[in-house]
Amino acid sequence: MPLETAEDQANTPVEKPLRRDAERNRQLILAAGRELFAERGLSVTLDDIADRAGVGVGTVYRRFPDRDSLVDALFTERIAELVASAQAALALDDPWQSLVQFMRSHMRAQQEDRAIASVVLTNSHGHEAVLRAKARLQPIVAQIVERAQAAGVVRPDLAISDVPMTMLMLGSVLDATRDLQPDVWERYFTIALDGMRPTATTPLPCAALDTDQIPEAMRCGLANRR
Repeated sequence: MPLETAEDQANTPVEKPLRRDAERNRQLILAAGRELFAERGLSVTLDDIADRAGVGVGTVYRRFPDRDSLVDALFTERIAELVASAQAALALDDPWQSLVQFMRSHMRAQQEDRAIASVVLTNSHGHEAVLRAKARLQPIVAQIVERAQAAGVVRPDLAISDVPMTMLMLGSVLDATRDLQPDVWERYFTIALDGMRPTATTPLPCAALDTDQIPEAMRCGLANRR
């Protein structure tokens, strides 16, 4: 067995602490990003996150070269939680309650986290990981709406794209009343749900947005809420 050199002795004890420090810093950055995005939305900068984490901004950039890389790390799991919530709603026996539960759980996620709507409802944030996670959500929402329509509990002219647009409207109410009466969005949610019912409805005056138009509409709507 070759003898350990002085250089080996100098390098060996340094490597492991560096790896531990790097992982500790990464966890500090993730925790700070999670807190700040939830509190303030995606207007938060990497400098803000470095300050909250108690690390240098260079440390943040070594772990996450841009904000979208951090969004991927933080929101892939959050979107997976929304997917699981949507699947649980779809599994309900009652098609109407399936739609209600899905929309309510999504709105409560917006209530807890100011950034989640911007990530989920637009294509402006995150890289491939977030896009792949969101791609799992849309087909479940489509099934929820189509099953409710097939059961006759939702108006037949309701488009799948009407669901995220309704949540965008409710999100505006949520943001406007967050510090006044944080649960008042539930009132307007109830009014919106009544508008989705098949009975006593007024014919809709124009066509719904195409699915391809939704991300741009969401981007503009969410930008105006900042």
